[in-house]
Amino acid sequence: MAESIENLERRIDDLRAAVRRAVIARDQPRARALRAELRGAERAWEQALTDLADDAEVEAQPSEHDAPLVSVREQVHHALTLLSAPAAPKLIAEVHNAFFGSAATGLAAGKLTHLRRDEERSFRTARHSRPYYLCSALTAEHLAPARGLLAVSTWPLERRIIGPLSPRVDFLTAAIKVAEHASRMSKENLGVVRLLRRFASTIPGAVDGYESVDSAVVIKAARAELEVHADADRSQREAAAERGRRQMDEAEQLFGSKLRVLRGTA
Repeated sequence: MAESIENLERRIDDLRAAVRRAVIARDQPRARALRAELRGAERAWEQALTDLADDAEVEAQPSEHDAPLVSVREQVHHALTLLSAPAAPKLIAEVHNAFFGSAATGLAAGKLTHLRRDEERSFRTARHSRPYYLCSALTAEHLAPARGLLAVSTWPLERRIIGPLSPRVDFLTAAIKVAEHASRMSKENLGVVRLLRRFASTIPGAVDGYESVDSAVVIKAARAELEVHADADRSQREAAAERGRRQMDEAEQLFGSKLRVLRGTA
């Protein structure tokens, strides 16, 4: 039986942490083995997500009077999983509608208004009763909920932290993921093309002529800029995440601290 996307995400996160520990310990043989396993898990994740998009395209054929085939929270999870970074409701809706939606199953950003609050209530009522929760991205300074940004609870805390450079890093990460998935589609999708063009329009060197946007060009340009910011952003996020693990309980690490400024944030 194929491994679920949720299990693959958890395994990828665990492997990334293990690779980092092996590199720090200068255990090169183990680091190489773990990197190979990580690449395999990432390929399996990409294939699982492609299969999910294909299934949605084939199966989502209800009449306009039928109920959506999947819940709003599942639709949001699919979009965030594709983006691999915290995102605002508008982008989440655009990504879902471009890759997974149909006339009957389109996702409206307005439906997400109370979603995070409902997820927090569910978590605090019965912790870990769900395989994942849609939670908050957290500000690096105060570890409070970042306004309007949703994330996935199975992501490591570092990925859910928003530091000074994180909005640009997450934008570039999302652009790469959108371009990668666009490149694997069997036929052109106008919604995906429009989405990819919007990403490309603000990345230097990503637009190769006016008429078309090439996924490979977008990926190359986004990765080139990402190299400039990635290390500094990672350092800021890891420092904030370490502070959060010391000072916050499990629920606060997912949904943020609202009542106080945590020690050491100044």
